[in-house]
Amino acid sequence: MVTSIARQSVIIKCNMQKSIMLGNYEFYYAAGLVSKLFGLEVTAQQKPQEVSDVILKQADNLSPKDEKEKYLLTMLKQYEPGEEYDDQMKELFHWGEQEPDLWQVTTSWHPGL
Repeated sequence: MVTSIARQSVIIKCNMQKSIMLGNYEFYYAAGLVSKLFGLEVTAQQKPQEVSDVILKQADNLSPKDEKEKYLLTMLKQYEPGEEYDDQMKELFHWGEQEPDLWQVTTSWHPGL
């Protein structure tokens, strides 16, 4: 898996406000973004269902600043995570929570660089 593709996919979907989340790689990047944007207490070490449960429990009480944040929350609320979980998902979560180029498809930054 090329992690930058999962990142770009989430950003494009939020920018266009179309489509749905397609897998746990996108899910973990989006979860990292939600952690950054809303200060949710969720971590990359949590398994997919745990991450989803934390987000779902708090999502309706969050106040998105714009339509992109609102759509990000919508995608996360609709997503049903699979059981697969690996180090690339953790990497994508960290990328989301440290994202320096919010809503920009291209970036030269990557976690661990």
